[in-house]
Amino acid sequence: MKDAAIGVIGGSGLYEMEGMEDVQRVQVETPFGTPSDEYVTGMLNGVRMAFLPRHGRGHRLLPSEVNYRANIYGMKKLGVERIISVSAVGSLKEMIAPGHIVIPDQFIDRTKGIRKDTFFGEGIVAHVGFADPVCNDLSEALYAAALKAGAVAHKGGTYICMEGPAFSTRAESFMYREREAAVIGMTNLTEAKLAREAEICYGIIALSTDYDCWHTSHDDVSVEAVVQIIQQNVVMAKEIIRHAVAAIDGRERGCPCGSALQYAIISDKSVIPAKTKQNLDLLIGKYL
Repeated sequence: MKDAAIGVIGGSGLYEMEGMEDVQRVQVETPFGTPSDEYVTGMLNGVRMAFLPRHGRGHRLLPSEVNYRANIYGMKKLGVERIISVSAVGSLKEMIAPGHIVIPDQFIDRTKGIRKDTFFGEGIVAHVGFADPVCNDLSEALYAAALKAGAVAHKGGTYICMEGPAFSTRAESFMYREREAAVIGMTNLTEAKLAREAEICYGIIALSTDYDCWHTSHDDVSVEAVVQIIQQNVVMAKEIIRHAVAAIDGRERGCPCGSALQYAIISDKSVIPAKTKQNLDLLIGKYL
């Protein structure tokens, strides 16, 4: 198959993209195990893209069980240069109501070290810049697409990435608000780290579904309420993706994402184990 220019990772409720043509289901093998599901490749409004359901079809993987390394490596192997990530989040701000769209630009890590969130190790050390953890150019395109689609959209904001699968305690929710975070979710930070290491642009369409459990005049977050809002939000998310894909098509990358590893590799390249070199050739081959 031909390389896909744009990848979409679908979160809760987004398991497929209608309107794709020349559709193929592709199983991708990676040195890091099996991705969440088959990739669905095809053309969307004339743009070649690859789609992957983050939690697998049928939503069978917990956030901590997702093989993020395989998912991102698979996108890289398919030729993807930009990833649009869609995920449900809880709102930590009054002005971000359920049903609104947020394009976050920062993270606070509340995961527990369970997840594999780097491609490096096993004989190779690299320290990748992550001060600005998402691609500004892609985020700008997503925000413009959200407005064009008619969404109530918020540009920027900090995303708290918690481990899950339980939702926050009330005390935690109040603490996150004190940190002036915008939304809370369970997946995007891990993807963003790996996308940066893979030199792939990464941007987020965050779908606000609830007020977590801090808002005294609203019900606490529940699966039932989340699912109801997700069904509405997913329709909007797909429309945003269509507008974004059309705007991005053919545009050369002018951001630093494509050279994130240029000065990141610390290890003496002559002593990197052959197996590690083989596993990471797709990512670091041009720097060895």
